[in-house]
Amino acid sequence: MKKIFLLAGLCAFFPGKGTAGPATPVVRAQLTARNSAVLAAEIGAKIRSLHVLEGREFKKGDLLVSFDDTLQQSQVERAQAVLAGAQRTFAANERLRKLNSVGQIELDLSEAEVSKARAELSYAKAMLAKCQIAAPFAGRVAEQRVHEQEFVQPGQTLIEIIDDAPPEVDFIAPSKWLAWLRIGQSLKVTIDETGHVYSAQVERIGARVDPVSQSIKIVAGVIPASSDLIAGMSGTVDLSPDNPP
Repeated sequence: MKKIFLLAGLCAFFPGKGTAGPATPVVRAQLTARNSAVLAAEIGAKIRSLHVLEGREFKKGDLLVSFDDTLQQSQVERAQAVLAGAQRTFAANERLRKLNSVGQIELDLSEAEVSKARAELSYAKAMLAKCQIAAPFAGRVAEQRVHEQEFVQPGQTLIEIIDDAPPEVDFIAPSKWLAWLRIGQSLKVTIDETGHVYSAQVERIGARVDPVSQSIKIVAGVIPASSDLIAGMSGTVDLSPDNPP
């Protein structure tokens, strides 16, 4: 199951009622997407079309952005013509070599020109492919930073995308909780925007403790997945040491 992270900050601790153990902890948290990417231009070109606008959904492999590829297409055609000419020259030299009309060096040089032309064609095709940006995963456009007909530079950011996976809880806990916290531990998540309480379980525990804050990152998945939770929502996580996994 795909998940969404909840990046958290420690909020408060409230003593458990009628229990003799540690206090029942409550922490603040924020929903974020597990898979996200800021897509940037790899070439300098004019944007021909934005196929998916901000907030819209898309599937993996869908075309998101396309650039004006007039120059790149002409470079491919030129490289194809150069390759065709080099291949004809090499073929003619092969025949002449059999008749001892050209030397081996000349034949080798014409063969090298074919290899060079092939490489140039591959490069031109690679640059042409960069005129289209496809979705690396299914999701939605979180932010649109450019518009159609704008000219962009290599490395300029275009759109930010996030996946449409179910949410996950990611929060920061005191490292002393490691004495009782385990994978599979139950917890409750109250989301401010919906006003609802959701059940979750600890899925992963951070690999290292921050020595300064004496805290550790915890990741928990919401069970069952809820379609009303989206990235950017925030709330509180209630995790009790008295509830074993």
